[in-house]
Amino acid sequence: MATGELARDGCRPGALALAGAAGRLEGLLDCPRGAPRALALVLHPHPLYGGTLRNKVAHTLAHTFAALGAAAVRFNFRGVGASEGVHDHGRGETEDAVRVAEWMRARAPGLPLWLAGFSFGAWVALRAAPAVAPCCLVTVAPPADRYDTGEVRRPPCPWLLVQGEADEVVDAAAVLRWARRQMPPPHIVRLPGAGHFFDRRLHELDAAVRGGLAALGCLG
Repeated sequence: MATGELARDGCRPGALALAGAAGRLEGLLDCPRGAPRALALVLHPHPLYGGTLRNKVAHTLAHTFAALGAAAVRFNFRGVGASEGVHDHGRGETEDAVRVAEWMRARAPGLPLWLAGFSFGAWVALRAAPAVAPCCLVTVAPPADRYDTGEVRRPPCPWLLVQGEADEVVDAAAVLRWARRQMPPPHIVRLPGAGHFFDRRLHELDAAVRGGLAALGCLG
């Protein structure tokens, strides 16, 4: 497999070997056409339930970001695929997300960084946001009913939340109640009839992210 390369003036897609807090992390880089205008870090769903960097929602997010001009990095959380370490219930995964964001910024300084996550990855993104300080945050189906969100601070950046209303994994109503308590609340896009994994609705997820980032002013 080709080795990915990331620089401010260019990007070559492919596999990445990243340094995490507990060892090597397996990553994948998606590139835009031409020099990147932004960076995007995408975090995958729960590893103990089959979540990997190749999850179709994480894949869709990465490809959406690349189409919008960002160099998009996905990586397997510790203990998943070729990534070293063991699952750490969000703590170590947050540390790894911060380290990968630092790696991205070191290779493409000056570019805005978007942080995104799906399900468990959305919770990790929220935990990592204070240290990563992204320009924009995207959370898809954040499991607000399953994890302690009391420790999560509302990020100061523009924030997009996409939630399927027929989610069979997280309680969509609970997610929306939690989101509306944030000050200010995120920009919320609800997809009626969409389940947790957006089966046959990934094109709508793509459109929701594009439209949401545009509405938030993240696309310049």
